[in-house]
Amino acid sequence: MKPLRVLVSLITEDNDYQLEQAAAARDAAKRLGMEVEIVFAENDSITQSQQLLKAIQAAPQNRPDAIALEPVSGTALPQVARAAVSAGIAWAVVNRAAPYISELRLNYKVPIFNVSKDHKEIGRIQGRQIAALLPKGGSVLYITGTSESSAAQHRIVGMNETKPDNTQITTLKGQWTEASANRAVTSWLRLTTSQRARIDLVAGQNDLMALGARRAFEQQQTSEADRKRWLSVPYIGIDGVPRTGQAWVRSGLLTATVICPPDTQEALEMFYQAMRQGVQRPQVASMPCTSFPEIEVLAASRRVAPSPPALQHV
Repeated sequence: MKPLRVLVSLITEDNDYQLEQAAAARDAAKRLGMEVEIVFAENDSITQSQQLLKAIQAAPQNRPDAIALEPVSGTALPQVARAAVSAGIAWAVVNRAAPYISELRLNYKVPIFNVSKDHKEIGRIQGRQIAALLPKGGSVLYITGTSESSAAQHRIVGMNETKPDNTQITTLKGQWTEASANRAVTSWLRLTTSQRARIDLVAGQNDLMALGARRAFEQQQTSEADRKRWLSVPYIGIDGVPRTGQAWVRSGLLTATVICPPDTQEALEMFYQAMRQGVQRPQVASMPCTSFPEIEVLAASRRVAPSPPALQHV
């Protein structure tokens, strides 16, 4: 029997979590005897759609047996999904909600499912981290992902549910990359109002954006006192990849993160179970996420907070 061929479509190579998703897919494919192809969409929904349609419309012998998609857009490409399952290609959406999954499952027999996380709960965890770090309230500079991303929208909702009421949020928009957060914060710092702003904590909707914000503050041509003030506040993120986010917390570059396991491994295992073992898979599989460090540890650590290291140690 020929091995299952799986196409994994991810958002960008300029993101540590996306690279972790790719690595997890390769590991799962090797373990399960699958063939996997990874493509990145360069943070562009049109590019992602074109890449997938090219694979779906290929000659039957060249098509993948299954596609796992982490979508750039909030819609998760419903028309592309329909084209895939109509061609007999199994379909999974990872790390995003996809409301159309239930309708497709009613009308097509190939495996179709959603492997994701509760992004509102991820936002709630980050809100609890803010509460632990700012028990008396304060001001937070908050760098979000792209506007069209459902993950970004749900994380905002969750964070607002659990942050202290006496916490003010200043929001800047990023694109899930370190460079985009660096540009957003650098532009904000050019505003006269930013020079008078008091910021008590910087939160990124992922670890790279939190680090990009910190880099922007460190690179500012300003007084040493101002630079020390910006770099002395807590920086928190989301994703918690072991070699980046978790390592940055351990070194002190970040104060906290939210560990979010990669979804692609679970998606490939579900494809294998459904297509090789005949096991009916659920419509939605959810991956639990956790605070790193734990909220209680985080609150206690603020009572004796060490000076953060210089960013050049990354």
